[in-house]
Amino acid sequence: MIFVRDRGRMCNNILQYGHVYAWGREHGRKTVSMRFAYKYRYFHICDTPWHNFLTYVFAKYAAKWKLIPTISFDKAGADYQHEEQLMLEKKLAVVEGWEARWYELFVKYKDEIRQLFAFHERIEQQVARKMATDEETTLRLGLHIRRGDYQRWYGGRFFYSDEQYAHLIAQFCSLHPDKRVMVYICGNDPKIDKAYYQRQLPQCQVSFPDGNPGEDLCLLSHCDYLIGAPSTFTLVAAMYRDLPLYWIEDAQAALTPDSFRRFDYLFRHLY
Repeated sequence: MIFVRDRGRMCNNILQYGHVYAWGREHGRKTVSMRFAYKYRYFHICDTPWHNFLTYVFAKYAAKWKLIPTISFDKAGADYQHEEQLMLEKKLAVVEGWEARWYELFVKYKDEIRQLFAFHERIEQQVARKMATDEETTLRLGLHIRRGDYQRWYGGRFFYSDEQYAHLIAQFCSLHPDKRVMVYICGNDPKIDKAYYQRQLPQCQVSFPDGNPGEDLCLLSHCDYLIGAPSTFTLVAAMYRDLPLYWIEDAQAALTPDSFRRFDYLFRHLY
């Protein structure tokens, strides 16, 4: 059994575990996510065998007391053949590190990873109520506003204002003049100026779902297009239905149909 010690926030954890899960499937090794054994209980994986608090406690303290080895992938570009051999040899081990990445295997087993992280039915139902519409011409744009730690992360490069986000939404609407655009704005900033968006975007309907992280992720996954600062949150949302996603790397750049990318490209180009 390989216990995957996940770090960072929810969607970082999904990607981290997904890579190790794919490696395990390819090599006949069972894996358990330590994070989803006790936290972020929005997904099917949380109901699968071994994903419970006792498993988390066992793996945490067995590694702490060095009863089982910890195998780390924490240096970009390093040769990890030795670590992979240990993963094959050890009956029990904890695997950790953001550099545990097997892109081709992730793509190979992506459907299984999506099934593991399928949302609980109560979340799907909640999101369906928020997104209910009878208009076939409606185009759903999901916008994720990431602030908080982004004021400092990467020197604040991806910390954008409401004015910049609204300008991008307006550009998106102009790309689809024959559609009724419904914009769902999610994010981690409780001080978003909601009235500003309503005033600046009369050409579309704007909604602020105000869900928990699982509900917001599920809702974004049901949109037609996604826009946001580079983040694993929008990346994972795009993964579910292979949605076109625009990562805002330059808020002054013009938005075009070619600005959007798909998951299989973007997850290889994380910041």
